[in-house]
Amino acid sequence: MELDLNLANKFAKCANLAYQDQEALKGFKELGYTHHIFLEHDEAQCHVVWNKEEAVIAFRGTEPDQITDILADLKAWPKKSMTDGWVHAGFRGELDKLWDQVKLLAEDHADKRLYICGHSLGAAMATICTSRVEEFRPVDGLYTFGSPRAGTRSFVKGIRTSHWRFVNNNDVVTRVPLALMGYKHHGQMVYINHYGKIRKMTSWQRVKDKWRGWKSGLLDGVQDHGMPNYVNYTIKED
Repeated sequence: MELDLNLANKFAKCANLAYQDQEALKGFKELGYTHHIFLEHDEAQCHVVWNKEEAVIAFRGTEPDQITDILADLKAWPKKSMTDGWVHAGFRGELDKLWDQVKLLAEDHADKRLYICGHSLGAAMATICTSRVEEFRPVDGLYTFGSPRAGTRSFVKGIRTSHWRFVNNNDVVTRVPLALMGYKHHGQMVYINHYGKIRKMTSWQRVKDKWRGWKSGLLDGVQDHGMPNYVNYTIKED
C-alpha cells in the first residue's frame, strides 16, 4: 500500500486537534467531519469524528502538566494484551479507561471507513486500540506520529492493519521503551529528515542525518517530538 500524503496530513491534523477539548470541534469541521464526540475519563482523552463516508478515532498524547500521563508513561512493565502478546502497562491502562465507549462507537459506524491516529502516548493508545478493533471490524488505516514502542514482538506481529508510523529525525519518544526490554515498533516507518523532508534512507544515511540534528543542540530530540512539526512536514510537496 502506497503512502497517501494528503491522508497522512489530514490525520496529523486530527492528532494535533486531539490536544484540544471541545474547542477542537471547529477544526474537525474544517477537515470535513460533521459529527464529533469528545471522550474523557481520568485524564485519558480521545475524539471520535465522522461524516457519511468515514470515521476517525484520534487519541490525545502526553500533556506534561498531567500527572496521570506521566505516570502512564512510567508504567513500562509489560501487561498481557487483549489480543496477542504483551503491551506497555501504562499505555494499555490509558486506553482501558476509554475502551468501552470507543468500542461502541466503532461498532456503531461499521458502515464507514475507519481510521485511527495519535501522537506520543496517543500514538501508543491508537496502536493498541487498532489491535482490538480489527478483531470485530476492519480498520482502514493507522497513522501515528512520534510513537513510542507499544508492545512485544508477538503483539506487533498480530496487527493486520496498514500502519504508517512517522518519525521526525531525533524524536526522543520514538526510542522508548527500550528494545532491550522486549518492546518493538509496528508499522511502516516514514522518516522525516533533519530538513523536514520525508525521505527513504538506509540505516547509515539515517545515522548521518540524526547527527546533523544532534549538532543543532541538546534539546533536538525533544523539539523534534512536537506534533506541529508532524503537521508541517506531512504537507505534500508540489
